[in-house]
Amino acid sequence: MTARAPRIRVQRRPVHGVLLIDKPLGLSSNQALQKAKWLLRAEKAGHTGTLDPLATGVLPLCFGAATKFSQLQLDAPKTYHAVARLGVTTSTGDAEGEVLAERPVPPEALSPERLAAVQRQFTGPIAQVPPMHSALKKDGRALYEYARAGIEVERAPRNVEIFELNLAPALDAYTYPAINIVVKCSKGTYIRTLGEDIGAALGCGAHLTFLRRIETGGLGLAACVTLDALEAMDEEARLACLAPTELLLCGQPRIELGANEAGRFLSGLRRRGAWPDAPAVAVFGLAPAALLGAGHVVAGELIPDRLLSPVEIEQILKSTPSAASAGILEMI
Repeated sequence: MTARAPRIRVQRRPVHGVLLIDKPLGLSSNQALQKAKWLLRAEKAGHTGTLDPLATGVLPLCFGAATKFSQLQLDAPKTYHAVARLGVTTSTGDAEGEVLAERPVPPEALSPERLAAVQRQFTGPIAQVPPMHSALKKDGRALYEYARAGIEVERAPRNVEIFELNLAPALDAYTYPAINIVVKCSKGTYIRTLGEDIGAALGCGAHLTFLRRIETGGLGLAACVTLDALEAMDEEARLACLAPTELLLCGQPRIELGANEAGRFLSGLRRRGAWPDAPAVAVFGLAPAALLGAGHVVAGELIPDRLLSPVEIEQILKSTPSAASAGILEMI
């Protein structure tokens, strides 16, 4: 019997920040996360919304302190590019499933007038029935578990919103009639279901043959790195790919506090100031410059919501060569 090579034990360490991954085809979001976590030797990590193994594209990964703000990306609007083959419906709504029906594609289905009408039909608030092949749970089990067992359960429609939708004629990889779908949508939107519903509205049915997330919460493909590229880097270059935690708060008003006020805020105390009301703000210390957390403002009162710990702030400052070592941490 051949002896197994000993497993290399990875020495984990605190890592803080956001890594934008261009998730490859065939990996689940969790598999991509675990690979990046291993490459960075990170202690704590999480992703910000599931992409199917058959989907590629923008997947923000949060490390350390950034995991406290991952919900912001989960709730953010997302933009996808999909290709739907017309005339064929499948059990999963994509090319992995069994063919359920084949119908001819009427020539008028791809006319500019018909596509424009369907585009209007699916823009704005719409209701979707979640697909059976999804991670949504019913009675403690994921829907895809029922589907794999050949059981179909009743699913209530869910309200989502399509902010922007563009449909254009195309040919898929096998030169079958297809449409390009570019959609900006709210969280919880199932793009496979959208493709199926658009195909039904065109009178011929459809299933997705391609799906790529091109943007989420203002974060796009141009800032992403592939797992292969990350693996080819040395450790210092990998860490340099991390964006600071405040990237997740970039759309929020910024409040800056001096050392005394920052220390009290980090202790969970409300602060008073001449700030306008805001449902969400990013709060920074000034001495040294450091993210403290997130909060909201009501009637001039800054109320903490999510706070970094003094240990996390110290670790972030130590990993930033230009940061000063004295200031807000001494006030806690």
